Amino acid sequence: MICRIFKEVQFDASHRLLHYKGKCNCLHGHRWKVEVWMEGQADEKTGILVDFNTIREVISTFDHQIILNREDPMARAIEAFHPVITTPGEPTSENLASLFAGMIRDECTRLGLQARVVRVRVWESPACYAEVDHEGA
Repeated sequence: MICRIFKEVQFDASHRLLHYKGKCNCLHGHRWKVEVWMEGQADEKTGILVDFNTIREVISTFDHQIILNREDPMARAIEAFHPVITTPGEPTSENLASLFAGMIRDECTRLGLQARVVRVRVWESPACYAEVDHEGA
C-alpha cells in the first residue's frame, strides 16, 4: 500500500551565519519547527510507512545544540565547552531543510524502509520558513 505521512517536530537551538552581513551574523537562538512529508510503501504487517518517532529522533539530535558553519572559527572555540553541530555551509533554514531530508532518508535506508522524503519545511520563527522538495531523497 502506497501512503503519505506528515510529522512536525520542534526543537531549540542556536546558530549564526558566518558570511551574512546583518544581525544573524551574531550567535542567536530559535524555537525551530520542522515539518516532514514522506511517502512510499507501508510495511505489509504493520501498515506503517515510517514510525513517527524515527523522524522525531533524527531531528531531535539538534535540540539544545549550537549549529555553526564548519568553517566558523567560533565552532572550535565553543567545542572546548559544549558540543557543536557543524554544517557544510551556513546553517540557514534552507540548508537545514536539505540536511534533515538527507538524514531522514539515510535513516530510512538503514532501517530498510520503503519510504522517501517528499518535502521538508523548516520554520525559524512563526513568520519565516524555508522549504525543500526532495525528489528522490
